[in-house]
Amino acid sequence: MMSEMLVSFKNPEEILNFVNTVAKYPYDMDMKRGRFVVDAKSILGIMNLGLNNVISLQVYGDHCEELKKEISRYADGSPPKYDVR
Repeated sequence: MMSEMLVSFKNPEEILNFVNTVAKYPYDMDMKRGRFVVDAKSILGIMNLGLNNVISLQVYGDHCEELKKEISRYADGSPPKYDVR
């Protein structure tokens, strides 16, 4: 089963903290922005998606409520922003 949530990062420290948190969980996770998809456990991959952008986090696993609670501070409730590049 796949779960999805929107997240956003304001600075590189938030990305580092996010990766350290998700790395503790056994689930496969991807982050997607536009046509770019990166491993959610990759600091460089997430930094490549940029700061202050709405990014879709896809978690492939069941019973990931604890993970969602831990990363809820990065949740972004705004509608996705689309790049015109």
